[in-house]
Amino acid sequence: MKVGVLGAKGRVGSEICRAVDRATDLRLVAGIGSDDEVDSLALADVVVDFTRPDAVMDNLRWCLGRGLHCVVGTTGFDEARLDEVRGLLADAPGVGVVVAPNFSVGAALMTRFAVMAAPFYESVEIVELHHPDKADAPSGTSRRTAELVAAARREAGLEPVPDATVTALEGARGADVEGIHVHSVRSRGLVAHQEVLLGAAGETLTIRHDSMDRASFVPGVLVAVHAVVARPGLTLGIEELLGLD
Repeated sequence: MKVGVLGAKGRVGSEICRAVDRATDLRLVAGIGSDDEVDSLALADVVVDFTRPDAVMDNLRWCLGRGLHCVVGTTGFDEARLDEVRGLLADAPGVGVVVAPNFSVGAALMTRFAVMAAPFYESVEIVELHHPDKADAPSGTSRRTAELVAAARREAGLEPVPDATVTALEGARGADVEGIHVHSVRSRGLVAHQEVLLGAAGETLTIRHDSMDRASFVPGVLVAVHAVVARPGLTLGIEELLGLD
C-alpha cells in the first residue's frame, strides 16, 4: 500500500514516516512538509495528515477530490468540520476517512474504560496535560472522552454531576463539555496525558494514560492506514478499529 504523509517534518509526522519505511507491506511515496508541493501525494493510496488546524481542511478537500483515503490526527475538529468532511465524502463514494483525536492505543482504552465506569459514579471530571506548543484547549481527546462519558451517564439516567460552586474566578472550574468539567494543563516537559477522575460515596477511581513519546501514536495510525481503504465514509476514533465498540 502506498502512503503519503502531510506534516512529514513535524514531530509526529516524522515518526509516521519512519514507521511506514519499516513496514514490509507499506511504501512511503510522499513526505510533505509545510513548504512542499503536494502533487506527489496523488501517487498514494492513503494520506496521513498531522498538520495544523488551519491547514487540514484544505488538505482534505485536495485529497478527497482525488479519491485518496485519509487518516487524520490533526486537532481542531468540531461538529461543523466533521459535517463538512461528510459532505466531501458524499461526492467521493468508496473513499474512507479516519479522524481521531488520539491514535494511542492506550488513550483509546482509557476512553473506553471511562465510558464503562461512568454509569457507576456520581461525579466525574477530566484533567488533560500537554506541552505548551499545543494549539487547542481542551484537547480533542478530552473533549471526546467527556462527550462519550456524558452520553453514558444520560443513557444510565444519572442526575447532573453535583457541584455546589456559586462563586468562582473565570475558568476555575474548567471547560464544560456536556456537563462534564475538563481542565487543561500546559507545561514544558509534558507530551500528552489525561486522567478521568470518578467519585462516589466513600471511593474514587482514577483512569490515567500517559504518552511519554510520540512514537506511542504510531501503532494506532498504522491500524487506521490498513483499515481505512475498506471503510468508506467517516470513522471517528480508532476504538472500533481496535474492536473496542
